[in-house]
Amino acid sequence: MLITSPHNPRVSKLQDLYTTRGRKKSGLFLMEGPHLLEALLHAGIVPQEVYYQPELLQRTTKGKALLEQLVHTTGLFDDQLIEVSERVMDALSDAQTSQGVVSVLPLALFDPSQIHAKRTPASRPVLLVLDNLADPGNMGTILRTALAADVHEVLLTANCVDCFNPKVLRSAAGAHVALP
Repeated sequence: MLITSPHNPRVSKLQDLYTTRGRKKSGLFLMEGPHLLEALLHAGIVPQEVYYQPELLQRTTKGKALLEQLVHTTGLFDDQLIEVSERVMDALSDAQTSQGVVSVLPLALFDPSQIHAKRTPASRPVLLVLDNLADPGNMGTILRTALAADVHEVLLTANCVDCFNPKVLRSAAGAHVALP
């Protein structure tokens, strides 16, 4: 399948996932970029859908390898791999410069109880509580650091920025995959 118009209804629904309201309503969120998609695949997580722009991905060796990996990923079928035009990718991208790939995932995949089951417990679990953290970039950096420090779990108060905000996802660089 190829989507060429940024006005396609499917594109509009995906753009809604960049808002907290859209994510809560649909139970889905977007992860943008090849690095985050590689982290998902490495963790054995198969996205619900992958929207990609081949010319953008093929500009790098890693992008070419990722395209090849997507075609051979078990559980990811042809109708879940959706090629889009550069205009559509720009419309789907939250970044200033599109990275060529956007993945759609269910929020339920990142249920803390499921992530706990996959992790090896530390001898003395550390719990990190974030309160009133409003800057998405800071939250992503803290999540990435928490993962590196083997923090057992991160709790967010109600006044924190949405942890599935696109800027949080980008700056966390895949920490969501392994950190409850």
